Amino acid sequence: MSTSLSWGRHYLMTEPTHYRIDYAINPFMDTEIQPDPARARAQWDTLKATIEELGGRVDVIAPRADSPDMVYAMNLGFAATLADGRRHVILSHMRFPERRNETRSALDWFAANGWGTAYVGKDGIGPCFEAGDVFPFAGHLVAGTGPRTDELALKTLAAELNVRVLGVRTTHSGMYHLDLAFCPLDERRAIICPDALAPESAQALLDLIPEPLVITEEEALTTFAANSIVIGRTIVMPSCPDRIRTVLEGWGFTIRIVEMSELHLGGGSVRCVTNPLDIVVGRDVPVVYGGEVVAT
Repeated sequence: MSTSLSWGRHYLMTEPTHYRIDYAINPFMDTEIQPDPARARAQWDTLKATIEELGGRVDVIAPRADSPDMVYAMNLGFAATLADGRRHVILSHMRFPERRNETRSALDWFAANGWGTAYVGKDGIGPCFEAGDVFPFAGHLVAGTGPRTDELALKTLAAELNVRVLGVRTTHSGMYHLDLAFCPLDERRAIICPDALAPESAQALLDLIPEPLVITEEEALTTFAANSIVIGRTIVMPSCPDRIRTVLEGWGFTIRIVEMSELHLGGGSVRCVTNPLDIVVGRDVPVVYGGEVVAT
């Protein structure tokens, strides 16, 4: 049996108090189709309760009235504990100005809770970086570039966190963050939708995963199956087609379904509203980016 993920039991979430569709910055959003506030809150509450029932911990950051997308807390920043024990977060520099105020509240929350903070870019100046594009897997930090994160941001991530960064290029407008197409399950397995990636990037990521669960474009877009979280050997998913369930249960995972339909209207699901706070990176290895050692 594969070793369970070493992270994924402590999350930061933002209540959907101000969640609404004020603009359209991804193919799922339509200002004419608004989420039902009561149903969105109930779905969010159920997800939080499920995480806690499974032994996870949830911290909550207050939402901003001017930031209707802040419920998608995954994109506030990439938080990790470094090899020397310091807790450090790389704050997101959102592609779209409509989301940039979220970072101001994220900075205050992380600083108040003992995290060191850093920026890739800020206030529209410098590379864009959104944390939904970044996952640790197999000794690397896998980072999607393209729709939301600039390639130039990856060198900063590598140097700040002292990790190997594997950049993969996302090309699908509907899977604009890597977290819609890639989900680490344990130390050997991950869900991946190659159709979200440029061919050479899809192959590079497939080569990194000893046992990949390949899903189709349709499965990724209609079920949000890759936008899931893993707590031990339980996968919390918004839905799970029979084909995918058969593979996951054959690997020894338990599936928990949490309805997230109201959050899907904004283009996110289980993973998008949960930002992991228990990732550990930087184990005294050289930082490799683009074939060049940039730090040791």
